[in-house]
Amino acid sequence: MVDGVVNPAGERSGAVGSGGRRGRAGTGQVGALGVHLADPRVEASVLGLLDDVEVELRANVSSADPLVTEAARHLVEAGGKRFRPLLVALGAQFGDPAGPQVVPAAVVMELTHLATLYHDDVMDEAAVRRGAPSANSRWTNSVAILVGDYLFARAADIAADLGPEAVRLQARTFARLVHGQIAETVGPRTQDPVDHYLRVIADKTGSLIATSARFGGMFGGATGEHTEALAGYGETIGVAFQLSDDLLDIASESVQSGKTPGTDLREGVPTLPVLYALAGDDSDAASVRLREILATGPLVDDALHAEALGLLRESPALKRARETVRSYAEDARAQLTPLPRIPARQALESLCDYIADRTS
Repeated sequence: MVDGVVNPAGERSGAVGSGGRRGRAGTGQVGALGVHLADPRVEASVLGLLDDVEVELRANVSSADPLVTEAARHLVEAGGKRFRPLLVALGAQFGDPAGPQVVPAAVVMELTHLATLYHDDVMDEAAVRRGAPSANSRWTNSVAILVGDYLFARAADIAADLGPEAVRLQARTFARLVHGQIAETVGPRTQDPVDHYLRVIADKTGSLIATSARFGGMFGGATGEHTEALAGYGETIGVAFQLSDDLLDIASESVQSGKTPGTDLREGVPTLPVLYALAGDDSDAASVRLREILATGPLVDDALHAEALGLLRESPALKRARETVRSYAEDARAQLTPLPRIPARQALESLCDYIADRTS
C-alpha cells in the first residue's frame, strides 16, 4: 500500500507471522482493491482488524484430524483479497470498529466465502486456485467437498456466538449462494441471458459482500438505517467488481485480472461483454463475424481465440459492458447517501471510482 491506498496490483499473502502485527505505516497490501484509506486512524483500525482476522482464520480451521487441518488451511494460507473482511471493517467504522463481535463477524464471512471456493473448484474441475494447486487436485474431489462443508460448519459455529440474527443472515446468504450456483449450472432457460447472468452474479457474489457490509454495521453498533445502506452498497459494489473482472479478462493487455486475458473466452464462459455481443444486432462486418465466432462455444483454437479477443476489444458490446459497470458503481455510491461523511464513507466511495476507472 502506498499513501493509504489498498494496492490493486498486489495481493496480500495472508501471512502475519506467528500472530503478531506487521508494520502498517502505509505499507500493507491488504487486497487487490482500490480502496483509499486517507485517514491514518481508519487505516490503522482497518489493517489491525484484518490482521486479527488472519490470526482467527488459522485458529478456526484447525481440527483434531491433521488431514482436515492441512486441507482446510490450504486456501487460508494461499492468501486472497479478503474483500469481505475489508467490507466488515469499513462498515464497522460507522459505529464502534473495536466492538468485540466485529472480528468474529468478519471471520464468519471469510470462512463462508472459502467454503464456496472449495466447492467451486470441484464443479469447475479447477487445477489451480490462488497460484497453488486446488484442494480437489491435491486431495480429490471428495475431500475438497467435505472440507468446504467443514468450513461452513465452522462459520456457523462462530455465527452462533454472535446471536440468532447472525445465524439467520448467514444461512440465508448461503442459500442465495447455492441458488446462484444452481442457476449458473442450469442456464437461463426462459430468462433473458443478460438478466440471468446479472442475477447469478448478485446471488453468487453480491449476496455475501452485502452481508459482510451489513455485519460490519450490525456488530459495530451502527444505526439500522446506516446498516441497511451498507448492505445495499455491498450488494451493488459486489456485482460491479465481478463485472469489472469480466471486462479485464478481455480488455487488459497485462494480467491485471489475475489470469491470462481471454481465459473466459477460451473456456466458453459467457461473461457480460460476450452476452451483449451475442444479443447485439449491429450489422457491420466485425460485429457479424464476432457473433459467428462466439456462437461456436469455447474457443480452444488459438487463431479463433485471438480473432475473437481482438474483435471484442473494439466492439460496441465492450463499450456497453463498460457503461453497465459504471452504472453499478454509481448506484453503489448512491446507496451511501444516508451515511455520514466520515473517512470510512470516503473509502467506500473510492472503491466506486476505482471500479469505474479500472475498466476504462
